[in-house]
Amino acid sequence: MKLNLKKPLVVFDLETTGLDLVKDRIIQISYIKVMPTGEEERGNYIVNPERHIAQEITDLTGISDDDVKDKPTFKQLAQQLNEKFMGCDFAGFNSNHFDIPLLAEEFLRAGIDFDFSKCRLIDAQTIFHKMERRNLAAAYKFYCGRKMEDDFEAHRADQDTEATYRVLMAELDHYAPGAQPDEPEKVLENDMDFLADFSKVNRNVDFAGRIVWGEAKDAKGQVIVDAQGNPVMTEYFNFGKHKGKPVAEVLRFDSGYYAWILGGDFTYNTKQVLTRIRLREAQKLKG
Repeated sequence: MKLNLKKPLVVFDLETTGLDLVKDRIIQISYIKVMPTGEEERGNYIVNPERHIAQEITDLTGISDDDVKDKPTFKQLAQQLNEKFMGCDFAGFNSNHFDIPLLAEEFLRAGIDFDFSKCRLIDAQTIFHKMERRNLAAAYKFYCGRKMEDDFEAHRADQDTEATYRVLMAELDHYAPGAQPDEPEKVLENDMDFLADFSKVNRNVDFAGRIVWGEAKDAKGQVIVDAQGNPVMTEYFNFGKHKGKPVAEVLRFDSGYYAWILGGDFTYNTKQVLTRIRLREAQKLKG
């Protein structure tokens, strides 16, 4: 099935030094950029993380310190990737939970403010889990009818990217309107807005979930609604001494909290989101 695209879609995967969004780094990034015309462009980079790659990561990915020593750092690749990815939507496997947040961190460390909030973020794993509840290898066997190990080398970003792309297209075929007559509710629209919304599994404002969306309330604790009667949503802290309090309110009565977060061991993305809220609220005060 050809993807129904209004703008380019970047299907991608990362291999990294670990799973810590603050401390770990990318060692491989692979992508397939799919154009609305159906044309495909592929990219695959081994990246020097400027730190030791643990043996367990080498055992998992096949990428060692020797493999990356003469490769470019992410900072050296960042502008090129920024130009490739600008104006695109993104898809991956578990990407909304890990790959997108870490990629956002790497861009910010390189001094590039890539705004993923303007992109549709489609997670083939979330689609799979909501429809069938299982991992990439199981998804590949279920949707593509073959064992992943027969077609791909495990734990390489370029291989996993190809598998993810095939799974995403097969998911759209499998759940096309009328394709599941016994379960008519299992329908996926070949539309990036629909798939991005379907891929959402949390209320996070920042990728780390330190700030989340919640219903705005007035001084009496009543939910504020808009002209159509829908709840107005606002940002709340989801950790620490101000957990459950509106971010804008905390910024007004505890200005030091902002400085503490900016100087603390939080992701760049969390600091970026908090700064944008602070600037927005300051603009409101000006009038």
